[in-house]
Amino acid sequence: MSERVRLGVVGLGVMGTRVLGIALDHPAYDVVLAADPDLAARDRVAFEHRGLRLAATAEEVLDADLDAVYVATPPATHAGIVLPALERRIAVLCEKPLAVDLAEGEAMAAAAATSGVATAVNFALSDRATVRELERALAAGEAGEVRSVQIRLAFPRWPRDFQGDARWLARREQGGFLREVFSHFAYLTDRLVGELTPVEQQVRFGHGPDAAEVEASAVFAAGGVPVRVWAESQSAVPETYRWELHGTHRSWALTDWTELSWSDGDVWHRQEVPGEQGSDRHRLSAFAAAVRGEPTAHLADFAAALRVQKVVEGWLHTRLA
Repeated sequence: MSERVRLGVVGLGVMGTRVLGIALDHPAYDVVLAADPDLAARDRVAFEHRGLRLAATAEEVLDADLDAVYVATPPATHAGIVLPALERRIAVLCEKPLAVDLAEGEAMAAAAATSGVATAVNFALSDRATVRELERALAAGEAGEVRSVQIRLAFPRWPRDFQGDARWLARREQGGFLREVFSHFAYLTDRLVGELTPVEQQVRFGHGPDAAEVEASAVFAAGGVPVRVWAESQSAVPETYRWELHGTHRSWALTDWTELSWSDGDVWHRQEVPGEQGSDRHRLSAFAAAVRGEPTAHLADFAAALRVQKVVEGWLHTRLA
């Protein structure tokens, strides 16, 4: 392959458009073609990025001369793009969740493991400096005995304002905050503490046969550590993203994706973490290195994404008593 990775993009919603713009400005990439079945999305991108080749189907992208493809379509469509790409030995960066159908997720993870090309899932917490600091501190034993993990998520509106055009996110079939947001924190817990095993799970869906969840609570075990989760939407509360790890010597809280605090048992202290903070651009750089066969770190693999998918889909098949 050439020095620059020849990239195709499938899906031009919020994430697809964001990552496309970064890739077009990234020295490691040549964006060959981008696709979306929605004409309005293609027209918007054509106006923003004049001269970019656009197509209506994923097949047109996969037929192009590519090294890699970024898949940013709704999750029920991922397998139909990822599996043909891997059959053609095209490297894949896929949005989370991996899939909504378990058999499709398993097929994708199996294909990734044997493909011989780079594969990764775009979990936002995979490369955060705060996460790397937590990983270091836990490996050094600074927490003491890990006693529990607490996760709190709240959304006054769902979908969130910036996702208003993605109507599928409000629907039970492939949307909801457990897939879209909790998946990130399930990945984080799996990575830092251990694989999640359900102990108790409840979920309540909104009005209408296809409405996504509005309330969800659960207790999991991760490496013998209890993990308690409470999440809700459509309530008059501030938007909340909070992950806490409680240890006998030190505890940490990760809030709003990037802010890290610690406590030795008194108050929470803000912790500044130096270095590369992590971003879509940083993950694109790591993925380009992986495509070129260079050693990389801080990319989430399909096996981890499959474990997260099993946790989320199992939860979504429960009901409140």
